[in-house]
Amino acid sequence: MNQQNPILWQENIPGGCHWSGIVRRGMTLRLTAINGGANAAVLFYNQEEKLERYNMADTLKSQHTFYLTKGYACHSDMGRIFCCITADTTGWHDTVCGLSDAELIQQKYGVARYQAHRNQMYRSGLDGLLIELGKWGLGRRDVVSNINFFSKVTADVAGELSFHAGNSKAGDYIDLSFEMNTLMVLSAAPHPLDTAESYQPGDVNLTLFETSPEANMECARIAENMRAFQNTQRFYACHGGGA
Repeated sequence: MNQQNPILWQENIPGGCHWSGIVRRGMTLRLTAINGGANAAVLFYNQEEKLERYNMADTLKSQHTFYLTKGYACHSDMGRIFCCITADTTGWHDTVCGLSDAELIQQKYGVARYQAHRNQMYRSGLDGLLIELGKWGLGRRDVVSNINFFSKVTADVAGELSFHAGNSKAGDYIDLSFEMNTLMVLSAAPHPLDTAESYQPGDVNLTLFETSPEANMECARIAENMRAFQNTQRFYACHGGGA
């Protein structure tokens, strides 16, 4: 780990499990693929007003990209920035393929219920996120297009999507440096296009530390990001700093 700031908190999320929490502005959350083959399906919501949430379309079109990596930002539907990607050893993170659901998991891997398998049960990405959203008074109608960190999907000239197995290796990480106080929900269930024949999603480690002052400079090189930074700063100026 090459970040210099002291670790404030960390937690391991086993493959197939889920997590949610508030990440404060000025903090960086590092996601690490512990044993490779990970998929971290993630959504972001404004902690002060949860109707404001991650917007896939605005994120992609404002930065002229199909995928996310270092130097890109995750935009809200109010023209603000949740976080910037300030480090990335994987290089490609899927933005368009959504979540696995219970029917898809059963078709691909069979059935493994909690009553018989306990924590080894087969969970879908959608079910994991719904469990976490319910803890914050949110539900199915609040599920929007998500990011699949650590997963790579490309499109050919005909628009056919291809999943690239092995995109993340053990120890790969991505740093999310937050500009807003953000409710983040995460599922470590398999990507919906995962080609693995058995249910074996990788574990994800979460590590929190303070953002370095210069961390977001690369994100700011994009004109639309500069405007979104200004919108975010204006929001907190009007809310007394938002601490």
